[in-house]
Amino acid sequence: MFGRNKQSIGGLEAKRRRRTWIVVSSLLVVVLAAAATVAVILKPWTEEFRHGGLTIADPPAPVKPIPQVAPAPVTAPAATAAGLAAALAPVVGNPDLGIFAASVSDGDTGKVLWTMDPDKGMIPSSTAKILTTAAGLLALPDDHRITTKVVAGSAPGEIVLVGGGDPTITAQPDGKGYYPDAPKLQDLVAQIKVSGQRVDSIVVDTSAYAGPNFAPGWDNADIAGGSIAPLDPVMIDGGRLDPLVEYSPRTPTPALDAGKRLAIELGADPAKVRIGTAPAGANQLAAVQSAPLRERMLQAMVHSDNVLAEAIGREVAVASGQEASFTGAVTAMSTVLQAAGFDLTGLKMADNSGLSTDDHIPPRLLNRVLTVATLSNDAGSQTNSTAEPASATTAGSPLAPLLDFLPVAGGTGSLVSRYVDRDREGAGWIRAKTGTLSVSSALVGYVLDRDGRVLTFALMSNDRPPEVSRPALDAVANALRNCGCS
Repeated sequence: MFGRNKQSIGGLEAKRRRRTWIVVSSLLVVVLAAAATVAVILKPWTEEFRHGGLTIADPPAPVKPIPQVAPAPVTAPAATAAGLAAALAPVVGNPDLGIFAASVSDGDTGKVLWTMDPDKGMIPSSTAKILTTAAGLLALPDDHRITTKVVAGSAPGEIVLVGGGDPTITAQPDGKGYYPDAPKLQDLVAQIKVSGQRVDSIVVDTSAYAGPNFAPGWDNADIAGGSIAPLDPVMIDGGRLDPLVEYSPRTPTPALDAGKRLAIELGADPAKVRIGTAPAGANQLAAVQSAPLRERMLQAMVHSDNVLAEAIGREVAVASGQEASFTGAVTAMSTVLQAAGFDLTGLKMADNSGLSTDDHIPPRLLNRVLTVATLSNDAGSQTNSTAEPASATTAGSPLAPLLDFLPVAGGTGSLVSRYVDRDREGAGWIRAKTGTLSVSSALVGYVLDRDGRVLTFALMSNDRPPEVSRPALDAVANALRNCGCS
């Protein structure tokens, strides 16, 4: 939500305007209420000898946590550069951060308040998904769906499974696979049977995607490790061998395996499944559609799903008229963001998920995307030298949904197990996209400081193992939460 009649989304003059209403995580409220529940009398009975007998007291009324959302307070004082510098000084010099670069901004004005090497290209790991998701929000309607279809083949008894770019189809008997609201293989089976088509063999058409299906900078060990599968335009549960386990080992041949599973469900011979192309003008026998884009972006962000992020990148490429390849998806993402006014200096990407060690993003860019997502649409006259040009959007930032796609510290997704011990100050208050590789850890998101002011941040560490750097990054984010920096 930001200024009217401006010229780009990527920048924003710091205008005096109505306070941005940010949905603040309710998790802290839940935690406190849960603590109150524990504080209720643990022994809900008392022993009283009345007339020589035992009296059981009535149980106390239950205390239930009530999740709430609330706007950031409109009267919160603005943080200052000097205040932030003082608050961060004790934690940003930690050698566990390794090579460290960062940027912190006021989420209400867009003013950059504190930086450390903000233009340095850092290996972003999964925080790169922020750029992919931002491009998706800018280039596509949030209800966009991907269609997977089956058509008649060129030979008698032959059908063709045509991948459209959806890796979420499930073959679970109850239809409840890894991804919520995913299309069901059984629906394809039922439609094929209704069509009366005899099925002796199956061709799997992967021509929706071009180029290699494995990106530069990816490690083949990550297939068995469960972080990625080769990117084919049709998969079953993201290529997971165990469809209900997040980091299940993946198949190295996801499209072929999808065809084989379809053959089994139809009673055909899985040995008669091959990769090929559908004949032109083939008769459609069946079709299923993915969940809406907004649901898939949420899953990609909260659970840091690399396969889903890469598929969304190809979706953006197709919408932008680019080739549905790694190169085309990166080009499309960059073109969309640059057209929106973002400064892409220092950006170098080999993929759309951040799994590649060849990726580099400056923290300035990641922080700027989050800052734009927080901005409101009322503009005044105040400017400052550290804010970027303002946005052209008149109905609020199209990037605002990005804020709801971020995991909650100590509560959801890839942050569920962090901020739960000694660093619990940020639990429920920090929302951020995580990034983790053997050589990189990062945290990009926003937080409400102690004064009630929204701060956006990009914190990026390279050259340290994640078990070392992640606690150090969490300490920096906690310092932002604890900052009364006005």
